[in-house]
Amino acid sequence: MSEHRTDPRALMALRLPRAMQPLLTWLTGRPAPSERARVRAPWTFLLEALAWTVLGLLVGIVGFATHGLPSAALIALSLVLTTAGVSLFQIAVFHRCAHAQLFADRLRNRDVGRLVSALLLFKHFDRYQQEHMSHHSVRTLLTEGDEFTDFVLGLCRLEPGMPKRQLWRCVLTSLASPRFHTRFLVHRARMSWMSGDRLHDTVGITSWALGAAGCAAAGWLIPFFVLWVLPLTLLLQLVTVGRILIEHRFPDPSHSGDRDKVFQCRVTLGVFPGSAPPAHDAATLRGLVAWASWWADMLTVQLLVRVVVLVADTPCHDFHHRRPSSPRWTEYAHARQDDLDAGCPGYPINYGETWGLIRAIDENLAALSSLPRDASAGR
Repeated sequence: MSEHRTDPRALMALRLPRAMQPLLTWLTGRPAPSERARVRAPWTFLLEALAWTVLGLLVGIVGFATHGLPSAALIALSLVLTTAGVSLFQIAVFHRCAHAQLFADRLRNRDVGRLVSALLLFKHFDRYQQEHMSHHSVRTLLTEGDEFTDFVLGLCRLEPGMPKRQLWRCVLTSLASPRFHTRFLVHRARMSWMSGDRLHDTVGITSWALGAAGCAAAGWLIPFFVLWVLPLTLLLQLVTVGRILIEHRFPDPSHSGDRDKVFQCRVTLGVFPGSAPPAHDAATLRGLVAWASWWADMLTVQLLVRVVVLVADTPCHDFHHRRPSSPRWTEYAHARQDDLDAGCPGYPINYGETWGLIRAIDENLAALSSLPRDASAGR
């Protein structure tokens, strides 16, 4: 079945050299037809998150030690790399520890999850794990109290029935609002450092206090705030908004009351960075411009989206909700494609998808706009 695909990724495989296909698979989160999966150990995601974060900090230190335009470029690169690393900690480490999938030992998953939540200002791991397991139940998904609904309708203050343009205005205003980010940060600090777990809270507060004090003593307090605090607060919050807004699709009002597998299929779709490559031959002027424009988009906008927003298996979030216990989560792109090619056994509807982060957000806001004003998502 996969040989007859016509999706953008299949067109990339058809129109671009084979040597480019591994890069495109990582960039889009979808494999080429008949492409084989690469086996990967779960714990390597922890190493990857550490590598991105440490590399970001090192690049930033070099940036502060230089001057002029190179300094600004290195610091900007540092912010991207560190934000990417922290995002990976959030999605590929913290989240997978909650599913007890990063390590074979459940206690090790718990201990690493607690340490990550204390150091990176995430909700206390134990509470997050409890709420997230509830989030995976079709009975509570998109209802009041669900983590997704709380974020979108509560923290972001989006409302069902609002015109889509107004919803977009609310999103963009929030992203640029100091009040929103302060409220978001205070909420994170309360959930992380005022959790009631004395050891957890002490580890988090003490580590940040020692880090700030050490940098201040060394005359590096400004780099500490720029290279560490900024990515962990403002930048992480910006990309988190973009990520969560596409994780689930608000249901059509006619289906919102049916808490079944059809509902589950409709409210979670794949979201992939990129677009179909041009059909024109690059040997023509029209084709050359089209291909140059496509590559420019793929290697700037879509690359940035993949690195900091749609990280790890986020593009295949629908596979995660249909197969949350699958041991193939480390090869998520191929696992989802294999399940799609098989017709997704056990589910009445096969996988759906949207290409492009902005388009996915737009479609989700349109779905929220179509709900009655007194609706509470999927209640």
